[in-house]
Amino acid sequence: MAKLKFRPLHDRIVVKRLDAEEKTAGGIIIPDTAKEKPSQGEVVAVGPGARDEAGKLVPLDVKAGDKVLFGKWSGTEVKIDGQDLLIMKESDVMGIVG
Repeated sequence: MAKLKFRPLHDRIVVKRLDAEEKTAGGIIIPDTAKEKPSQGEVVAVGPGARDEAGKLVPLDVKAGDKVLFGKWSGTEVKIDGQDLLIMKESDVMGIVG
């Protein structure tokens, strides 16, 4: 992926959704209008981190390239450099996938 011309602030991350399955387990093809938005994505960019009560910078646990799971309604959808992306706080991420 080309370098993104956007740097998130604080504890925010930029995520690109991974495509959802086109078929069910039984082989039925799902049309675009019936697909649910995937809750899995790849981290494209991360902010420097949040500050604790003492003002010390606490780095994020996720890094660019990590595949993550997040809530169905997490983040804000944006279009940057022609790509559909999500900007969310690191706390919206439920975990890193394998």
